[in-house]
Parts: sequence; structure tokens; C-alpha cells
Amino acid sequence: MRKKVIETIDHKLLEQFFPSELLSYFSISGFKTLCNIEIKEEFLEIEFEEKNELPNGYSSLSYESKGFTESKLIQDFPLRGKAVYLRIKTRRWRHKQTKVIIKRDFSFIADGSKFTQDLSDFLKEASGYATRYHEQHSELLRGK
Repeated sequence: MRKKVIETIDHKLLEQFFPSELLSYFSISGFKTLCNIEIKEEFLEIEFEEKNELPNGYSSLSYESKGFTESKLIQDFPLRGKAVYLRIKTRRWRHKQTKVIIKRDFSFIADGSKFTQDLSDFLKEASGYATRYHEQHSELLRGK
């Protein structure tokens, strides 16, 4: 899929659209309105980076941040008729002596799903909308 960046937007405004639980662990690091040139359809991609704060019970004296894991692309609610994708980058930390890597467990992201848990639960109740919407926009997730 060929993409074209169209515009940027203020991150503070975007924060109004996301649950506080997400924003307590992540910062919005980017926003793009993209266009799938082949089908002439715009979609939004919002990038989140996990804050550099160790999980509870771990000491910053013993652990150091070692960057991010591979980002995950998660489909979220459509906004103003446009598909919305969240690109989420989680951190990893390494114990300074043992070199053991730790990562935070994010139970609010549904395992094996392209949706947040809240979004997934909502769409399951919305009389099949999830399946229709996902099928319509699945080519964006596969990168075609």
C-alpha cells in the first residue's frame, strides 16, 4: 500500500479522545492523516510510546531502559468516518547485572485482536458492526 502524509494535529487535542488508562502509560508521539492512494481513502494513524517509567516493584537503580519492542498496529473506533489505527510502542528494560529483560503487561489490549479491549467489547455488542468494519478496512492492516 502506498501512503501519503497529509497533515499533523495538536497532541493535546487528540488526548481528549482516548481513555485515561491508556494515557497514564503512553504519550502520543505522532499523528498522521494518511491516504491509501490505490483506493483513495484517508485513514488516521496515531502513534503512542510507552512512558519511560518502570513497572511497580522495580528499581531504576537496578534497571535501564533498552528502547522499544516492535510496534503493534491496533484498529480503533472510526473518527468522523475515517478508519483509525493506533501504532503502539512498548518499552523494555534490562537488569543492569543479570541482563534479564522485563516488559509491562498491558491487559487492556486484547490478545490476538486488532482492537483495544474496550473497543472489542463495544463492537461485539454493536450487532455485527465490528465484522463489517474490519472486513472493509482489513487491507490497511495488512499493508496492501
